[in-house]
Amino acid sequence: MTRQPPLAFDPIDRAGDLWEQNWPGQDADVYASMRAVTSIMRAHQILIAQLDGILRPYGITFSRYEALVLLAYSQHGSLPLSKVGERLQVHATSVTNVIDRLEAAGLVRREPNPRDGRGTLASITDEGREVARKATEEFNAARFGLAGIGADELRSLFTILRNLRVLAEDFEAD
Repeated sequence: MTRQPPLAFDPIDRAGDLWEQNWPGQDADVYASMRAVTSIMRAHQILIAQLDGILRPYGITFSRYEALVLLAYSQHGSLPLSKVGERLQVHATSVTNVIDRLEAAGLVRREPNPRDGRGTLASITDEGREVARKATEEFNAARFGLAGIGADELRSLFTILRNLRVLAEDFEAD
């Protein structure tokens, strides 16, 4: 894929200026919010592209990587599918899709849940552990796509985004 040369201007800032022109008289927070949310969405696109690029040689996406790491770090290397969805905060259909693809790649296997006769466990395979380990080494080396941002800024960014998640009742805050 050929990368486009960088634009000579910030399109999000330009869009913000146009927003102000077309929606005059708004509270300044509205204009700042528009710029911030659009920047977050663009940053998401950039990071997913970078991280998926790192994962491409392993044949997985970031969502599959998250599931592998979750299983690798679980106490027994396996979790009920419902727990995978709960911990990754995704719908059951998404969990099924991710586990199907990981299973097809030989990175995860489904097993009956011995504690729940009707339930199914997703269990990481040795190959899955190896993929998770290697991919994590590469992510650490690339600082998860954020190598150009200092630790203090990253902590501030985390705090800001955590506050957004708390306001959305994503989890129970301390």
